[in-house]
Amino acid sequence: MSARNGETTAVQGSQVNNMIRQCNESDINTIFEIINNAARAYEGIIPADRWHEPYMCAEEIRHEIDDGVIFWGFEQDGCLAGVMGIQDKGNVALIRHAYVLTQFQRLGIGQKLLTHLEGLTDNPILIGTWKDAAWAISFYEKTGYYLVSEKEKDLLLRKYWSIPERQIETSVVLANQK
Repeated sequence: MSARNGETTAVQGSQVNNMIRQCNESDINTIFEIINNAARAYEGIIPADRWHEPYMCAEEIRHEIDDGVIFWGFEQDGCLAGVMGIQDKGNVALIRHAYVLTQFQRLGIGQKLLTHLEGLTDNPILIGTWKDAAWAISFYEKTGYYLVSEKEKDLLLRKYWSIPERQIETSVVLANQK
C-alpha cells in the first residue's frame, strides 16, 4: 500500500498484525506515553539541565504538530508501540521525536518507521539527537546516516530547529546521503 497522504502501510510481522499509520489528535496521549517511556534512557546521560519530568509534555507535542511535525506510529495488534515524526523544512526533511516503548525496543520498529518516513520525501533528511546518546547515533549510522562536522551541526541546528543554545551545544546532527 502507498504511505502518502495519511494512508496506512501493512508491515509483515510474525504472527501479529502490524501497520504503520499517520497519527491523529486522538493519539496525543499515547504519543506522550511512548515518548516519556522511551526517553527515560536519557536520564543521567544527557546534561542534567536538559532533563525534566515529563521529558516532553502534551502541550509540547501539540506545538510540534502545529509547527509541521507529522507523527507516524507503528501499531502492533491495535496498540501503538513506537512513533516517529517528519517535518518538511522546504529543501530538507527532519526526522523528529523517534521513540519506541521500552518493551518493544530492538525488534526493528524504529528501522521500519525510519524506512517508511524516508519514503515520504525526496529531500535530504537530517536527524538531531543528543551527543551522549551513543545508542541513537549508532542506530542511525547503521541505517546509512553519518555525523556532520561540528561546524555544520551548529549551522544546521540553528537554521532548521528551534532549540535553546544549550541543546545545540550538546547535540549532534546526522544526514543521509541525499
